[in-house]
Amino acid sequence: MSDHRPRRPGPPADSPWRNARRPPDTRIAEEPSATRPPAEQRLYGLNACLAAFARRPDDLRKVYLLESRIPALKPVLAWCVQHRLGYRVVAAEDLDKLTGSRHHEGVCFDLRRRAPLSLDALLAQQPAAGASLLIWLDGVGNPHNLGAVLRSAAHFGAGGVIVPAASALDLSGAAARVAEGGAEAVPLARIDAARSAFTTLRRAGYAIGATVPRDGTALYEAKLPQRLLLVFGAEGEGMDRALVDAADLRLTIPGSGAVESLNIAASAAVAFAEWWRQVRANR
Repeated sequence: MSDHRPRRPGPPADSPWRNARRPPDTRIAEEPSATRPPAEQRLYGLNACLAAFARRPDDLRKVYLLESRIPALKPVLAWCVQHRLGYRVVAAEDLDKLTGSRHHEGVCFDLRRRAPLSLDALLAQQPAAGASLLIWLDGVGNPHNLGAVLRSAAHFGAGGVIVPAASALDLSGAAARVAEGGAEAVPLARIDAARSAFTTLRRAGYAIGATVPRDGTALYEAKLPQRLLLVFGAEGEGMDRALVDAADLRLTIPGSGAVESLNIAASAAVAFAEWWRQVRANR
C-alpha cells in the first residue's frame, strides 16, 4: 500500500545543508532508549543541546529537529553536513516519542555518552589552591532535581557534583534539559566509599558541610570556607546519618517556619549563592 501522506517541506533551496545525506523524509518510528548503543545518550531541550554541541561537537551522532528550529540550529546542521552526520526534520509528535517528553523544545540530539569521573579525576580539574565548591548528593533520585542543582551549580561556579556509585541518579535527557546547559559546565563524579572519599577531600583542603533542616548553624551566620564540599540529602529521608556525623559543619537555612524546609533544588541554590557571596563575589 502506498503512502499518500503529504511530504513535509525540506530546507530552502539555497540552504547549505539542502543536500545533506539523511534518511527518507517520512514519519519516523519510535526509537526508545533500549535501541540505542549504551555508549550513547539522548539529550533534548534547545539550551541543553546547544551547550553540548558547543563543548563537545565531536560527540554528536544524530540530530532530530522541528522545521521551526532550523534557524536556531544552523551551525549544528552545517556541522552535520560537513561531517556526514544524519539529521532529520520531524513532526512534534515524533519528538514526543523519541524523547518520551513533550518538553523537548523542538530538538533532540543523540550523543556519545560521557563517562562519570573518578574522585581523583574530578579533583585534578579543581584549582590546586583557593576557592572551590563541590556538591555531594546523597539519596537524591529525581532527574529534575539533579538538573536544577546542576543549573544552580553552573551559575555559582561549582566545580562538580558527586554521587555514590550505587545511586541510580544519572544525567538523563530530562536532567540535562532542566539544567539548561549546566550539565555541560559541571562534571559528574561517582565514588565507591564515602569514608575514604571524605578523607581524600580533606587532604585536598575541603571542609565538609552537611545541610540539615534544623539544629545546624544558620547558613548566613556561618563562615564558609573557600574550599567546601556541600552535602545534600533526599527530601523526606534526608541524608545518611553517618554523613551528618562526619561533617565539619552542619548548616541550616533559616526561614519563617511556615514549612519544614526547602526542597533540594531550592536549598542548593540558596547555599551556593551564600558561598558565592562570601567567597567569590568580592575577589
